[in-house]
Amino acid sequence: MSFDYFVSILMPMLEGAKMTILLFFVSIIVSIPLGFLLTLAVRSRFKPLSWLAQAYIYVLRGTPLLLQLLFICFGLPMIPGIGEYLVLDRFVAACLGFILNYAAYFAEIFRGGLLAIDKGQYEAAQVLGFNRWQMTTRIILPQMFRIALPAVANESVTLVKDTALLYAVAVPELLHYAETAVNRDFTIFPFVVAGVIYLLMTLILTLIFKWVERRFTFE
Repeated sequence: MSFDYFVSILMPMLEGAKMTILLFFVSIIVSIPLGFLLTLAVRSRFKPLSWLAQAYIYVLRGTPLLLQLLFICFGLPMIPGIGEYLVLDRFVAACLGFILNYAAYFAEIFRGGLLAIDKGQYEAAQVLGFNRWQMTTRIILPQMFRIALPAVANESVTLVKDTALLYAVAVPELLHYAETAVNRDFTIFPFVVAGVIYLLMTLILTLIFKWVERRFTFE
């Protein structure tokens, strides 16, 4: 393979990687807070809200992400009466699907983090005179995030790889350009380049989370 050919396939693939990175950041920035709110809803004493949140998490975790993307992109516009108002831009629809799906997974991760906190922490906070807000923000949440951080990191790496599903809803991303080059040039080399780009993205993300974990460990 000549260097010129490498550059000719790399540039479009890097453009596709921008779409991948954009989807990742939009999804992670919105789905983590939404997942935490879902965790609070599950633990709510208002039972209908708790049941609704649990049902949401069960459905979103129990069905494939690809099915959810296809439903949002192609199913919603087919709903009688209101379908014409639910036609979304493909990238917006994909972001919505990823956010809703990963929020359910993050909700379970945060719920596990809360369950891992010893009940003595709550009792100690009450003995020290902390009110509910102080106990939550100064004692419970920092410990929860520290416990949940490895699982959040793992789920974030999975999110990077799952962005390849954009290809299924006709959003041009990294894998789209790789397959286009493979079909055009009859060589698997573009797939190798795409794999290297994915590995670099996940490596950078892994290093960032390891740095964050060390900060939480030493604090």
